[in-house]
Amino acid sequence: MVALDAPPASAAPGRPGTRMDGRARLVLVVLLVSQFMLAVDFSILNVALPVIGEGLGFSLGGLQWIATAFALAAAGFTLLFGRLADLLGRRRVFLAGMAVLGAASLAGGLATTPELLMAARVAQGLATAAVTPAGLSLLTSAFPEGPLRDKALGLNGALMSAGFTTGAVLGGVLTDLLSWRWAFLINVPVALAVLLVAPAVLKESRPAVRPRLDVPGAVTVTGGLLALVLGLTAAGEHGWTAPATLGPLAAAAALLTAFLLVERRSAAPLVPLRILRRRTVVWGNLAGLAAFATETSLVFLMTLHLQDVLGFSPLAAGLSFGVLGAGTVLGGLLAPRFLGRFSPRTALVAGGALQAAATLALLGIGDERSTYGLLLAATFAGGVGNMLAIVGFMVTATSGLPDSEQGMATGIATMTQQIGITLGTPVMSAVVVTAAALPGGIARAVAVNAALVAAAALASALFLRRR
Repeated sequence: MVALDAPPASAAPGRPGTRMDGRARLVLVVLLVSQFMLAVDFSILNVALPVIGEGLGFSLGGLQWIATAFALAAAGFTLLFGRLADLLGRRRVFLAGMAVLGAASLAGGLATTPELLMAARVAQGLATAAVTPAGLSLLTSAFPEGPLRDKALGLNGALMSAGFTTGAVLGGVLTDLLSWRWAFLINVPVALAVLLVAPAVLKESRPAVRPRLDVPGAVTVTGGLLALVLGLTAAGEHGWTAPATLGPLAAAAALLTAFLLVERRSAAPLVPLRILRRRTVVWGNLAGLAAFATETSLVFLMTLHLQDVLGFSPLAAGLSFGVLGAGTVLGGLLAPRFLGRFSPRTALVAGGALQAAATLALLGIGDERSTYGLLLAATFAGGVGNMLAIVGFMVTATSGLPDSEQGMATGIATMTQQIGITLGTPVMSAVVVTAAALPGGIARAVAVNAALVAAAALASALFLRRR
């Protein structure tokens, strides 16, 4: 693999390689803007779903597929596109994905039937599956391991988390003031700007000798991930014991097992098993899975509490999570300095411990609005801890690998992120319904949420080596 030309970094006295020059900043801006836009897309349609249903004639049961279709494509094809980025060229895959995203967003904004909108949403998911790992691998390859990469990943994580929050708020504002169609159309000028600037800024990377693509591995892992996301989504709607849930989950287990067997015998595996045996890859991604699953599902739990227990409007509940967004941005800004002083392992442990403590504090909120201040303070602190853990996860899961495998590593990390986002809400929904009353169910789910974060932090402390 011909490595990316890393942008030169200016050395500060006594701290070599810790400052970015103008070109490095421009590379970072292009990649961060694209990742922020993708994060916004995950949540921007949530508030608009009822209005879309009325405008295009979706059935009540069909509305969830607007989100599910995106999640299926985004999570199911991420690992495949991450590897394709290594083989075909990261810039090429990145630009192709951005072009598809812009076209799909335009088609979604102009859609006149449910079928057209669903096709646009699937295309957006496929574009996300291509752009996210390609963009992350461009970032990790452009900045060497150490302070520069830590800083870039910290900013990336902060903007991605801010994107999730921004999407929820922006979706409501655009729908109320303009039209739900602008939740799609807003992507078009951003994608166009990236496509105009990126070719002049980003350097291409491609293998000197192009190996064959592991087709059996690609088919089994993509099918397994699609079945997994479908099963997790069905669990939130039908419960964990329903045939609609158990069937896809059983298929996922069979296909992913077949994938491991295929990779063991393949001459050019999609994911070499030696990668999956690396302690940083295994435990880093497990910690990342817990971080994404718990924080996104906590937003779901607090939305239930704010609207159904405290009686907040949807817009007021959405705006309340601006505090959480501020916490994640602060965590992303602090993470590079923390990693520079300590280590990714310490960031995973400390971030998880802070998030777990902040989540436990939410058990103190009751059914009176006087506890609203505690909710804001706890979600802010939890956001800081969550982002510290996420940046620690990204650095851990992508460190120690050659440039030729960065697309694969970031593909695995992106897959972890998207499965975590999909997994968290169904799991917490299942916990909530085990209680007789909604407040009790929310409290029980919050306790489980905190326990999962604490377990991930403990596992990181026990099984990851000190740097």
